[in-house]
Amino acid sequence: MISERRMERRRGNDSNGAGSRANALGLRRGFWRAALALSTVLVLGSACKKGDQAGGDKSDKKPILIGITADASGQYAASGDSDKRGVIMAINEFNARGGLLGRQIKWIHADTESTPATGSRVAERMITQDKVDFLIGAMSSGVANAISQVAQKYGVVYLNTNSSSPSESGENCHRTKFVWDGNGNNFAQAAVKGAIGKFGKKWLLITNDYGWGHDTSNATRKLATENGATIVDELLVPQGTRDFGATLLKAQQKHAEVIAAAVGGDDLKAMRTQVSQMKLGSKYAWINNQQDWPDVYGLPKTDIFGVFGTTWYYGFDLPGVKEFNARYQKENADSKIKTPGNVFYNGYWATRSLLETIEKAKTTNNHAVIKELEQLRIPATVRMQHHDAFMNPKTHQLQQTIYLATANMDSKDPRICSRSSPTRRPTRSSTRKPTRNASSNRSRRPPFIPLRLLPNDGNAIGHARLRLSS
Repeated sequence: MISERRMERRRGNDSNGAGSRANALGLRRGFWRAALALSTVLVLGSACKKGDQAGGDKSDKKPILIGITADASGQYAASGDSDKRGVIMAINEFNARGGLLGRQIKWIHADTESTPATGSRVAERMITQDKVDFLIGAMSSGVANAISQVAQKYGVVYLNTNSSSPSESGENCHRTKFVWDGNGNNFAQAAVKGAIGKFGKKWLLITNDYGWGHDTSNATRKLATENGATIVDELLVPQGTRDFGATLLKAQQKHAEVIAAAVGGDDLKAMRTQVSQMKLGSKYAWINNQQDWPDVYGLPKTDIFGVFGTTWYYGFDLPGVKEFNARYQKENADSKIKTPGNVFYNGYWATRSLLETIEKAKTTNNHAVIKELEQLRIPATVRMQHHDAFMNPKTHQLQQTIYLATANMDSKDPRICSRSSPTRRPTRSSTRKPTRNASSNRSRRPPFIPLRLLPNDGNAIGHARLRLSS
């Protein structure tokens, strides 16, 4: 845990309360089956209504203050930086238009250190001392849950931008919390059934030993066993693991056909490097659930083995993507990551949607803002995805397009091979298995890396398939 003096120094150095810092800045998910969705409405809906609290409207002209609760150290430091940059770009865009409700938007940031205890203390300080109006940001689901408990206590709207444990919109949902990422269950639904049919029924799970890892692997286990697979074992990986040698040796002894990994952040980078060094990337079919762009950006292509889920890709040939990329590069010239990814995208869109909601409600009153967020719907052409996104008013999770991706070894152009709507099952043509001789239809469907193309499953949120070239 960080000291009070250390946190105070961080907050002072990483705040734009006076406005000068803002000027200098330049301007881890399926639409569930009907029965499951109904269950969510009946069981989870009431949970999100408990402890209903909200703050009053601040009608003066003081700046609207947003507290950014993003990691700057720990397992998810790289992703936390992308998350924060996305939030700031959305704020800068509104301030360039004159602010919101006649008020400028300011932000402060404190490092949540990828630990729940720090996240809880940061949220408490921001609400009670800094008097923030809203809280935005999260990578680790444990940290997000800790922050949201504090936000719920004080009635402050909190946007969980990037943590993807199913529990965040399940048993840990709150009236004041809105979840903007797909979750482990969504991504598992997009891939598991097809992977069983194509690669085999003997599955091994490799799991980060904390909330998100367990929840995600549990979702994978449930779907895999329901579809006839056998889980031969689950290997737990402590957070902060850098030597995966023993884990990978155990994995080889299990003789699995499919390895489903729920490992994130810097742990994932270490694991991918060592899997590649041991030449295990092509020995098994790897299903990596969600992978954040900061976790794979800059890795050698040999390290980007297997199939993984994401919510967005900078190479989409969709309206607005090129302009979005250009704004990112202009405002983030100092970033090590030269192209925006899913984490930045989620941080940006969560913040932009909140500010647009306040603008529509004509107030920062939390009751009014929550009501508008629960009715949120964003056209695909605006959000730069393939299907409209909408907020589930019961679970407070944004329903959006889910993509399955793998490294593109022979082309720099992303290609969409199939996709389905968030509100209907895909057609037969969109779910058929790929032909074995992919090169025979290169003009229509470029070949994927061997053993890395999975057929889409029909019970995810609308999802498509792309090929990444970093």
